[in-house]
Amino acid sequence: MVDLHRQYLAIKEEIDTAIQEVINSTAFIRGPQVALFEQELASYLNVKHVVACGNGTDALQIALMALELKPGDEVITPSFTFIATVEVIALLGLTPVFAEVDPRTYNIDPESIKKKITSRTRAIIPVHLFGQPANMDAIMDIARQHHLYVVEDACQATGATYVSSNGTTYKAGTTGHIGCTSFFPSKNLGCFGDGGALFTNDDQLAEKIRMIANHGMKVRYYHDTIGVNSRLDTLQAAILRVKLKYLDHYNKKRQQAAAFYDQQLSAINGIRIPIRMPAARHIYHQYTLVVEKPDRDALRKHLEAKGIPSMIYYPVPIHLQKAYTCYGYKEGDLPITEWLSKHVLSLPMHTELDNEQLEYICREIKIFCSNSL
Repeated sequence: MVDLHRQYLAIKEEIDTAIQEVINSTAFIRGPQVALFEQELASYLNVKHVVACGNGTDALQIALMALELKPGDEVITPSFTFIATVEVIALLGLTPVFAEVDPRTYNIDPESIKKKITSRTRAIIPVHLFGQPANMDAIMDIARQHHLYVVEDACQATGATYVSSNGTTYKAGTTGHIGCTSFFPSKNLGCFGDGGALFTNDDQLAEKIRMIANHGMKVRYYHDTIGVNSRLDTLQAAILRVKLKYLDHYNKKRQQAAAFYDQQLSAINGIRIPIRMPAARHIYHQYTLVVEKPDRDALRKHLEAKGIPSMIYYPVPIHLQKAYTCYGYKEGDLPITEWLSKHVLSLPMHTELDNEQLEYICREIKIFCSNSL
């Protein structure tokens, strides 16, 4: 699904030098590279504050802690997402409320959000799934009307952009009160281990986030709030500083691969290619098809037999997962989400895909679909 080795070889000298500099300094925790990376990412995102942390899940948890939500408060979010989005809500004793998604974009549907708001609703977590920003104009309008916080899960969308109705272009994660991202190795901006970050334009929230991520400390050994231990180590920051310089190039390469898939697969009956929304710049963390006909799982087995990896993101929606049955959802409550889980299939998508590989993948899909008619 990704080729991290070839990506590394293309920038090997820069990466090796950056790592060696950290080893020589022995400043492995909170070394100068961390602060420099935060500044550089803030500049790239055009946001006032970036706080690096241990991983994307920590980023989401720290964001909710910074908002001082109380047990029982409701947080509206999609069920069609990676578990971390909802996991942190449950861990903090908050109540996840699942909204439906747009069947074209797989992102949370603002109309469904409106229907889920109650007197206990405190926040919305939209997920910019697979690299395409959600409809943030509509979501922010709802949040303002009902005095709700918005925490953007941009863990799959670092570098994606959204053009607001006022003509302003925003990077994913910078429209709401807090944005969160992950630097898991397979992400568009990935490190060589775990890593994450939060971003905000709110000075007070930024100060609180930084304290929470560092055991609740502003001054060493003086704990002003209950916090956690979530740090981006210096080695990862040094690697990310190198890779951040190439992020726009990486995203462009993914878009070019997606355009190839689009051109080759758009005419196949029963297969729907990803929809690009006019206001959003999709960066294709995943290239995800909807397979109505032929059988999705049979297609996946055919590709596997031909040495082509594929993945199902996500085979069971969160509201139907065993760990989350306590919230009272049942099959049929979110029909679009449930239908998508049975029909989506993600193809290889990374910066090192070449035309020969893309042609082979598309040819095998066409062969299978033709033989299945």
